[in-house]
Amino acid sequence: MATFAELISDNSKLSADEADHLAELVAEWRLLADLSFADLVLWLPIRRDEKSWPEGYVAIAQIRPTTAATVFSNDLIGSNINWGARPRIDQALSESEIVRDTQPELVGEIMIKEETIPVNFKGKTLAVISRHRNSDLMRLPSKLELNYREIAHKIFQMVAEGNFPIRNSIYSSESAPRVGDGLIRLDVNGTVFFASPNARSALSRVGFQSELEQQKLGEIFASLHKGDNQPTDESWQTLLSGKFLRRAEYESPDGVIDILVIPLTQGEDRIGAIVLLHNVTELRNRDRALVTKDATIKEIHHRVKNNLQTVSALLRLQSRRVEDPIASAALSEAVRRVASIALVHETLSNQSTESVEFDHIFEQIIKNAIDLNPRDINYTKTGEFGSFDSKVATALSLVITELIHNALEHGLSESGDLLSIEIVKNSNSYKVTVIDNGAGLPAEFNLEKSANLGLQIANTLTKNELQGNIKLFRENGLTRGEITFNTN
Repeated sequence: MATFAELISDNSKLSADEADHLAELVAEWRLLADLSFADLVLWLPIRRDEKSWPEGYVAIAQIRPTTAATVFSNDLIGSNINWGARPRIDQALSESEIVRDTQPELVGEIMIKEETIPVNFKGKTLAVISRHRNSDLMRLPSKLELNYREIAHKIFQMVAEGNFPIRNSIYSSESAPRVGDGLIRLDVNGTVFFASPNARSALSRVGFQSELEQQKLGEIFASLHKGDNQPTDESWQTLLSGKFLRRAEYESPDGVIDILVIPLTQGEDRIGAIVLLHNVTELRNRDRALVTKDATIKEIHHRVKNNLQTVSALLRLQSRRVEDPIASAALSEAVRRVASIALVHETLSNQSTESVEFDHIFEQIIKNAIDLNPRDINYTKTGEFGSFDSKVATALSLVITELIHNALEHGLSESGDLLSIEIVKNSNSYKVTVIDNGAGLPAEFNLEKSANLGLQIANTLTKNELQGNIKLFRENGLTRGEITFNTN
């Protein structure tokens, strides 16, 4: 299916600014669908050029209300209608006026009432919204429904006048409060003259138990909890006056409310505003819990890293006091292995996820290994590791440490020391090869039967922790230590 932008570019000659206006409308029109209890379809006139009469229309966007049942079970986006097939859409486009109060028509088994609204921008009609409501649900509406529909009429009029969506809005976010979360209607002076039950509940959560109507909303918020809840740039009286589009968050010891203020206009005159309220107390509590959890996990990794470094230092001291060269070498190898694990926890302590950028860890491993080797190593690396979870990163760091140490200790040539690392990645499959130019492996070498502790550790970790395979072999005069594993 073609995208919104493709449908516009393929069927019209709208400018970038005009296309942006339609995109902003679609980003905001959940409000219109919910307030009017109606399905909305946005019809774009199909024109060969700017001056030609439209051949028909293409549906470029569609939305269903969350406040009522949909009247369309099928998606209309991308469908076409010819000029003359829907006279009310033609009339709204031609006259640039809203066409309402039409007679209901039977669509399937539902009597649907249609209204058409021109989408105007800088004096030009860009498209037409068709609004479809179940006429049976319009009988004996409640006070809430009457207010919602009246507000919808006023915003649709703003669409026809080119004043909605409000340009340069930074509040067209999926996280913004919705009609069903809570709605308050203000008059031109910022006084409440209607509040939905959910809006009353939201205010009750933060401590306001009195009657809302006939009170100024800004004064209510200013008096609720004086202290550190004041907005940064504006007072609550200014922010909630209804004069400007605003987004704010009110927090008290009892709860948190997300607030969106949308001014209502008629022509050049301001006629009031609507305020959408969403009680986000539980969401903010979960956010804080996650932040606390992340901080705790990072602190744990930091302490593990410190403890491992302490263990490493103790082992290093012990190795210097041991006179037996075999015991001293074993302790030095233990120091190296503990340091490899500590590198993973150090990385985890400095980030907010459990995914580890392994290339950084690998560079530390290879640097430490080469710095401790007295010979001049010709080192190369091809390919990138990418990110792994902490379990894979810990096992892989130990395996690679053992292979690199084995190459540096046993596998380098007197004629010129070469150490090469190759990483081949195919989706979630990895092949990591450590290559050296040493004299090679004994003819009878068998990794499974090798008495080398480091290689036994590498073999066990590869099979048990990485669920992979490891092998050492000679090829083209080079010794290769190859690890293959998947990260699924």
